[in-house]
Amino acid sequence: MTTQCGTDARRARLLWLLPAQAAAMVALGLFVTAVPVGHRLLSTEDRVTDALAAHRTPWAGSASQWLSVVASTEGIVGVTLLCVISLLVLPRTPRRADAVFLGASVAVQSAIFLAVTMCVDRPRPDVPRLDGAPPTSSFPSGHVGASVALYGGLATLVWTRVRGPWRYVAAAVLVLVPPVVGLSRMYRGMHHPSDVAGGLVNGVATLLVVGSVFLSGRTRDTAGGPDVVLPAVAIPAGRGGFRPDGPVSGTADGSVEGSVEGRSGRRAVVVRHPHGCGDDLAERVRLGLHRHGYTDQRWTSTSVERPCGTLPEECADPGVDLVVVCGGDGTVRACADVVAGTGTPLALVPCGTGNLLARNLDLPLDPLAALETALAGGVFPIDVGRVWGDGLPSTRFTVMTGAGFDAATVRDTSPALKARLGWAAYVLSAARHLRDPGMRLSLRVDGGRARRRRARMVVVGNVGALQGGLELLPRARPDSGRLEVVLFDPRGAAGWLAAAGHLAARLVRRTGARAPDASPHAPTGGRTGGRTVAGGALEYFSARRIEIRFAGVQAREVDGDTMTEGSRLFAEVEPGTLRIFLPGAPGTTSHPAPLNPSRRAGTPHSQEADGNREPSAAKT
Repeated sequence: MTTQCGTDARRARLLWLLPAQAAAMVALGLFVTAVPVGHRLLSTEDRVTDALAAHRTPWAGSASQWLSVVASTEGIVGVTLLCVISLLVLPRTPRRADAVFLGASVAVQSAIFLAVTMCVDRPRPDVPRLDGAPPTSSFPSGHVGASVALYGGLATLVWTRVRGPWRYVAAAVLVLVPPVVGLSRMYRGMHHPSDVAGGLVNGVATLLVVGSVFLSGRTRDTAGGPDVVLPAVAIPAGRGGFRPDGPVSGTADGSVEGSVEGRSGRRAVVVRHPHGCGDDLAERVRLGLHRHGYTDQRWTSTSVERPCGTLPEECADPGVDLVVVCGGDGTVRACADVVAGTGTPLALVPCGTGNLLARNLDLPLDPLAALETALAGGVFPIDVGRVWGDGLPSTRFTVMTGAGFDAATVRDTSPALKARLGWAAYVLSAARHLRDPGMRLSLRVDGGRARRRRARMVVVGNVGALQGGLELLPRARPDSGRLEVVLFDPRGAAGWLAAAGHLAARLVRRTGARAPDASPHAPTGGRTGGRTVAGGALEYFSARRIEIRFAGVQAREVDGDTMTEGSRLFAEVEPGTLRIFLPGAPGTTSHPAPLNPSRRAGTPHSQEADGNREPSAAKT
């Protein structure tokens, strides 16, 4: 016993190597950033990233996006939790040491990565990026380091704990994941080769230290019973944060390249979220709009009291030609509530946490690229939803509204963690609500009969895709004239796994643009009929008007903003009332003729005039 305790103590001392590892990674990052411009090392890296950017293809873009989702913060956290739980629950004897090794490897690597990025500030490659740049240094690659810690850790467990010839194949496949992820990150313009190398070094060093502490000296598990294959579930990812890639000059050379439109003197009102849109980005947006002929610009900043700034006062002037929103989905919602039905077109500069509307409209997540791409296209009409309830004044939404699990997650997410971690902060908050009780509710669609249900959460969506392309509402389209509803009610661990597996399978099968009626959830008994999937964990409805009454008071959210709690949630669609600049019609690969940007929209949807009234349907 004394010998074993002494051995464990000696192993624990190895953890002191982790601060040395962090210091070494910081020194390596400072060395890379100190290399002068024009040095052979940087020239070689630039040639690699330029070559990858110049040879992009649609199939490679889809594959690299899927790999980025697999190695994203949400994906790594989700797969790690699933594997740790499986190691503790599935074997007849819980494999605690293996579970601690895997979880600690991922956590320690992430901690060292964050420490390094606080000391090293390296810009992203100077090529068109396919993802929004998170507010962290390009060195080292967090995706690569996390994939080494997780999939390298799984390969270690497979190699040391499993018998049979198939373990060689499984371990080899797992070991190949990190370098393939690294190649995909370079392909998408997110990292230099040395950033990927730094991520590999950080991940491998973490596995060596943590493995020496928790796995060294332990023999292969020879317990009987069949081997268990752990499923890999991809969790949505992606953040729309913006990190300036250099100083902004006072000329057009310092901004995104684009053609200068011949007309001048047009007026644009720019609504700016001061935290999401910094001074450098604001200056570039200003220059970009000027090049497109919007020389008369009125800028206003958002605040807690005025989430769309002075937009209502500015739009009172009939001379406004364009409203530009520099912020996230909450800022977009507040501005759309003002602009919808007026005929004034909107342009998005996505610089929030989720940027779900921009994602669903196939806009680039880079803020400047999104603005340039949209203004180079035309104006198209999209739907908005209107939601109200007890204690919830009537307001429009562009993405989703809901109650229950998702609303509680949004409500309890720490603003500090959200600013630091982005969408990953929601994952931490969601973990605290996994055991929340379900809700008893009554659902009525398009004035039909009331349906009584139990659900963990209910989501009403104008669009359907979450981060990483995960389709929570696969039939939702922003120009369908309908809202989609999903009731989420997993029963026990099996229900959660069935729902996660179903959504992950949809993510894997998703291949770019989809036909309007191609969803497997198309109801057979009319569009307002329900359809259950994943063993009843998910139930879908489609309607123009939705009335939901809860048995008790529930948390509610609208486009990611927490609203007052209440026992009723009513929503209806306002078809085509928001005009927005897009490169093409929503959800299509072709580019049909857009609306004339100079033409004002006609009379809004008939429900708009009485949007504040309560539904007239009988109480359930």
